[in-house]
Amino acid sequence: MKFNKRSFLILITLLVYNISIRAAVPVESPRNLISPPNSSTPTSVTLLWDKPLNYNRIQKYEVYLNGKKIAQSLKTNYTARGLKPNTKYRFSISSVDENGTSSKTTNELTINTRQISKVYNILDYGARADDTDLDTKAVQKAIDACNVGGTVLVPKGKYVIGAIFLKSNMTLLIDKGGELKASTALNDYLPMVKNRFEGWELDTYASLINAGKLDRNPVYNIENIAIRGEGKITGGSSKLGDAMIEAKGIRSRGRLICIMNAKNVNVQGLTLQDSHCWTLHYIYSNNVTCHDLDIKSTARNGDGIDPDSSTDSYIFNSTFSTADDCIAIKSGKNPEGNIVARPTVNVHISDCKFVKGFGLAIGSEMSGGVKNVSIRDCEVGNLKEGIQIKSRKDRGGYVENVYVSDCDLLRIKIETTVAYNSDGDAAPALPHFRNLVFSNMNMSKAKANGTPISVDGFADIKHYTSNVTFKNVVLPLNAAVALNYCKDIKFENVLTVDHKAPVYKITNSENIQK
Repeated sequence: MKFNKRSFLILITLLVYNISIRAAVPVESPRNLISPPNSSTPTSVTLLWDKPLNYNRIQKYEVYLNGKKIAQSLKTNYTARGLKPNTKYRFSISSVDENGTSSKTTNELTINTRQISKVYNILDYGARADDTDLDTKAVQKAIDACNVGGTVLVPKGKYVIGAIFLKSNMTLLIDKGGELKASTALNDYLPMVKNRFEGWELDTYASLINAGKLDRNPVYNIENIAIRGEGKITGGSSKLGDAMIEAKGIRSRGRLICIMNAKNVNVQGLTLQDSHCWTLHYIYSNNVTCHDLDIKSTARNGDGIDPDSSTDSYIFNSTFSTADDCIAIKSGKNPEGNIVARPTVNVHISDCKFVKGFGLAIGSEMSGGVKNVSIRDCEVGNLKEGIQIKSRKDRGGYVENVYVSDCDLLRIKIETTVAYNSDGDAAPALPHFRNLVFSNMNMSKAKANGTPISVDGFADIKHYTSNVTFKNVVLPLNAAVALNYCKDIKFENVLTVDHKAPVYKITNSENIQK
């Protein structure tokens, strides 16, 4: 085509027109600004928000304190530090697009920092930072002495402990350089306590850090607790876990941190490492916030975080390298999970990095139901199963309303035939997997010539995996998508890195749009 002066002028006019149109479109504001429950301290406030509905142009966010811009954030969370205790602050957030244009700020969030609390230093109760003496009694004495709103301080040094038990309205603060380290003696985790593991309520050894008592009824017996700091909590790893298995069986193991029937919990800033079983497990709980954590495990069943029949979870800004699932969202197992029928609802996972592990999983124990899960802005590395929804036909229950967006990952797997953890009578009906959305996913780093997306359902057409959308997904070269027992599945702009459609392997399925 001849490119003359007239063509050039038309081109310039169109460019100016497009730029003016884009400039005329207002930048949308962030949504749903909150400070997660119990996450404020005397000198800091943590903020969490959702992206605008239309966020393709958004490059960053601006944080305002009392009407003045104090920071920028590339993430949808921010912790304001250096604040004054017991002081009211007003926060708001704006979006900034690629042209540097800011939106209106969100509705203001007003929050009070906490009062400075009385500090109960474990050294004052007989603890010794020598990595040899057992300090369980000293730490527990400090906890028992702690008044409402108080802080039990673990200062610099290593303190060997067995099971300790928190109470309401307290903070366990582990300073930088401080470490609570698990004893490997079984007697330090007795007497046994009622717990839940792999979907069953049963007696287990006590966990290293315990909060609350198990009760399947909708009650909370502990509240307003924080476990935070820049220090470490270290478990007994395989040595302790194997000893518990040998003594009482595989389901007898306690956790590194176990929280039961609790509300308003904040776990923040710590390194959680070398658990002898699941690392952080909360059951029948509400408003649990886990953020800025570094979770590492190598022992058998070394899950990272396990929300279990709990509501309103916030997991963000954390790193996982585990020997099992990095996160496993649960709600009990057939038949008990169906009878208890307490679902896990409203799980918000964002800005996390998953380095090693089996998967970022929902299931396999999901008999009480799982719904309203949001996973976004996460880097899911070379995990064995990637992002996974997993179950088996005996479970019953449901998984629905799962939204995964803006993630880098290697695999999406929806599996209905897990070959483990299969004891117990079958549920009266097959499970349902439905209403799942995967959008803006970069899967290009997966191996070429593989099947990075596989979706299974159950053989009964009423229990096919249904109403699933994949939108704006980049796959590796020669990628395949496998569907079996599915219906109402939609693929929009799902292409390989060379802009070709993947190979679709479809069996026993209907209404597949691609």
